[in-house]
Amino acid sequence: MERREFVKSISSIGVFALAQNYYNSDIQSVSDSTLIKPKCLKGGDKVAIVAPATNVCDSDDIRKAKEVCNHYKLQSVFSYLLFDGSGYRTKSRKERANELNKFFEDKNINGIFCIRGGYGSPEILDLLDYELIRNNPKVFTGYSDITAIHIAIQKYSRLVTFHSPVLLSSFTDFTASSFEKLIFNNEPIGVLQNPAQKSGIREQFPIRTIKSGTAKGKLTGGNLSIISSLMGTQFEIDTKDKILFLEDVAEEPFRIDRMLNQLRLAGKFEQAKGIIFGFCSDCTIKTSPSTWDLQLGEVLDKYFSSLPIPSFYGLMFGHTNEQITIPYSIDATIDANAGTLSISDSATI
Repeated sequence: MERREFVKSISSIGVFALAQNYYNSDIQSVSDSTLIKPKCLKGGDKVAIVAPATNVCDSDDIRKAKEVCNHYKLQSVFSYLLFDGSGYRTKSRKERANELNKFFEDKNINGIFCIRGGYGSPEILDLLDYELIRNNPKVFTGYSDITAIHIAIQKYSRLVTFHSPVLLSSFTDFTASSFEKLIFNNEPIGVLQNPAQKSGIREQFPIRTIKSGTAKGKLTGGNLSIISSLMGTQFEIDTKDKILFLEDVAEEPFRIDRMLNQLRLAGKFEQAKGIIFGFCSDCTIKTSPSTWDLQLGEVLDKYFSSLPIPSFYGLMFGHTNEQITIPYSIDATIDANAGTLSISDSATI
């Protein structure tokens, strides 16, 4: 059914009921409350393995998740949803939200790791208990679709969470080291930057300065598609005085342009202190003949080069094999010329 026909087929009463079902006006912002840091993890801690987006049913994937936990000497506690049912990938939003709430409440659980991203995290945002999460701080990690949960917790719980690999990520030496540095350590983080490696004369992980300069602000961001999908909702991203980091994968430049334009029209860039666009794999023109003639770099220049704030492209986080773990809500300094984030604070206690 065409969207226009679908909209016409819904009565105003039906629309109101649907909105009431998905909008929770009882959720209160705690933007002025004290920022809460979780305790850093250590060997022997129990971590819950959850799938708040797409479910995981493959036994080999479960093995990969255990492999990561075993490497860090953690005790893994798997969500029953990973084993329950007939193997369908989508569980109900209530099941997924209740499971996440339960693990935050469980005093025996020290951290919560997402096994993968996929699709569906935004569906559970209005069912999460943000006061419970705030009162039971613990390490929470993931990326991609998990961006929705990070942004919601940042706004309504004021708990530091981590844009990090999921347990099915490749966990190269660089990725594993960054992950360990952020969540198994309560010392000042220092500099986050790409691996310094060359292939012949070329940098393997180059950065490109879009607008020179340095700036300081609290970190927020994540997957561009998810951030775009939350616009106009109570979970819309807050970029005021923030360092905004964005990433995506396999999106054509015209789609990137459309999402960036949405954020521009909403004033999200002019409110920010600095912008980082992470390395975007397979973000090239694919349609033939194309209705769009700008490549990704041209799109990013169009939106960021005229802004009076520093910005750069190419930091390795998100949908990359080499993944930097980035904490939410922590003060950081962006250096667009060097392509770095410097953090003089810890993200955990």
